[in-house]
Amino acid sequence: MKFDSYLLFNPNLNQLIKKIKTLLLVAILFTFINCDSQSSKMGDFKLLPHPQEFSITGVSDLKYSDLKFYYVSNKEALPENGPLLGKILEAKDSKGAQIRFSIESNLDIRPEGYQLEISANQIVITAKDQAGLLYGFSTLEQLMEDAKDQNVALPICKIKDYPLLAFRAIQLDIKHHRETVSYYYDLMDKLKKYKINGIIIEFEDKIIYERQPLIGTREALSVAEWKKLSEYAHARNIQISPLVQGLGHASFILKHEKYKDLRDDPENDWAFNPLDPRTYELQFDLYRDAIKATPHGKYFHVGGDEVHTTGRGSGKTSLELQLIWLNKVCKFAADNNRIPIFWDDMPLKYAGVYDPMFKPEMTQAAVDKVWEENQYKLEEFLHLFPKNCIYMRWNYSASQSIGNSKTMEWFSEKGFQVMGATAGQTRWVLMPQEESNMDNIKTFTLSSIEHNLSGLLLTLWDDDSPHFELYMRGIIAFSAYSWSGENRTKEAIKSAYRQREFSYEVANKEHAFIDQLEAPVAFWKNMLLDGFDRNKIKKSNQPSEDLLIELPNKENKGKWSEKYKDLLNKAQLNLLTCDIIALKIKYTKSQAKRNNFTLEVYEQVNKASRYNNELLISLKNYDEAKNKEQTSLYLDKIKQLVGEFGSIRNELEKTYAKTRILTKSENYILDQDHHSHLANQSTSFDWQFHVEMLMLEKIEEELF
Repeated sequence: MKFDSYLLFNPNLNQLIKKIKTLLLVAILFTFINCDSQSSKMGDFKLLPHPQEFSITGVSDLKYSDLKFYYVSNKEALPENGPLLGKILEAKDSKGAQIRFSIESNLDIRPEGYQLEISANQIVITAKDQAGLLYGFSTLEQLMEDAKDQNVALPICKIKDYPLLAFRAIQLDIKHHRETVSYYYDLMDKLKKYKINGIIIEFEDKIIYERQPLIGTREALSVAEWKKLSEYAHARNIQISPLVQGLGHASFILKHEKYKDLRDDPENDWAFNPLDPRTYELQFDLYRDAIKATPHGKYFHVGGDEVHTTGRGSGKTSLELQLIWLNKVCKFAADNNRIPIFWDDMPLKYAGVYDPMFKPEMTQAAVDKVWEENQYKLEEFLHLFPKNCIYMRWNYSASQSIGNSKTMEWFSEKGFQVMGATAGQTRWVLMPQEESNMDNIKTFTLSSIEHNLSGLLLTLWDDDSPHFELYMRGIIAFSAYSWSGENRTKEAIKSAYRQREFSYEVANKEHAFIDQLEAPVAFWKNMLLDGFDRNKIKKSNQPSEDLLIELPNKENKGKWSEKYKDLLNKAQLNLLTCDIIALKIKYTKSQAKRNNFTLEVYEQVNKASRYNNELLISLKNYDEAKNKEQTSLYLDKIKQLVGEFGSIRNELEKTYAKTRILTKSENYILDQDHHSHLANQSTSFDWQFHVEMLMLEKIEEELF
């Protein structure tokens, strides 16, 4: 804890904050010490996702360690299991087995469903299909995990369980970086645990295309390596399908000199020319390799969002040009036994019916009026919309809007397939915000269930590149809602997340810290900037010193602190928050039985957020110093903080690098498009700390 150095000469405020700090820390420690860490004999079993039906009637005679043998009469294969059941052996007869299982295709339950019954001394799993068997064992392992953690026997219980959405997929966006190969394999095991059954992987340049090798980067994996991961996922009922950007978002291709003549706009690497036959020759080469790398994929996502094309004097509208392209790529997908998925936003923008989807305040009458006035623009080209395509309705912030439902209904009424896409991460820095976007995930999931959609995609954009570990709470919330609907409150899901991911010891709300960390992180983004956005400063024409807030002037003592009073008050409170969070993370790490690395990442995010706040408060103290002695003392403190930045950064990078490849090759060409993605602003990891580096340089020039 580092309060004294920057509070020393503010007596009234100092005393108040120190009292608050002391009371809060004592309260937290009292909570930790007095938290009931002794589970009852029954145990506390928090399953994720929560089963459709789950009743506990007693305590069995079975400890988790007693489950050593299984018996199956019809010779069904034992599914892939985690460490608690990974070494279970087959018994010669049912009497010698603690677990019996079978697949009964006529079981009156939805696909991927199962029934699990634990009696006094035996467990019976009956599944609808192979996927249901896998998930029955996954649920059993969660019960075993809780029993082991709490040192209790398994409960006598009955579970009937099945998913409400058939396709429950997450996005793996690796356009800006990739994780280590081992991380992806571990991820497949975790997704299986939470009954996620699909991945849409946005390859971009992270695959070595055999037909177009120039596009793959140094960090790219071969087709064979991706295929091996796809096989591993398939054994865990996870279907990996590729997304290869097509008409737009094509900078990873069109930035190369070799492909510049395929640009729609010769001066911009964003979009292909849809009228050039060579566009399709190149794209189909990439498609073939992506399909080869994902042999069990059912879908092929062609992208198609956020793009306008010029028409090159053809006289065709942007909508016609996009539909020309879409028909060609959808035919290719069909010819290769894949179902194409297409982001639906551009046709809706062309027709003027897009905005109501993001205005939840609009009434039904207002939305209907917009559609009545504009839908003819869509229907004029209705015959050009491919029927074999899934139109993916994405909405990351207002999925409950009438406009969003209206759009999905229109596509369905016209005979098109519709699938939704929500988000667990959009453009948030360091970590997802808004409680991992749980409210929007819930509303879109429940809407998808209500509209009988076949599935939902959870997008996890890497544009600003928080560590993937910090996406996990959103993934788990998506798993909970897409599997079983709203049968649990949001707070109950958060509690179950803490129990499943770390330990039942930290399941109580008193140990939660993620939501508290949001405010310091959100503040961190632009707190050192003078009205600018961190994402956009690289492309700003302003001198770097003009982008940043001013520094104190020793000739005008106190003026700086008065000017930035609101900023400094927030920094003061954030420091207190970060120190409380640090304590909670430390305690959680001491109790965690698994996933300590996730806590290490959160710890580094908290430290990075804290640093900027401490820097501001030290500048405040320097500005308000009453004499030369105080001025010298606080200038030394600022020098100390400047010197500490390297270790703060190194510690974060060292932690991230345990699973992430942080840098790109020296000759890597950054995308030249109009987007301001943080992770596309340098080949090194400097993009993460660009603002801090500028500020420290300014401090050294002006104050030292």
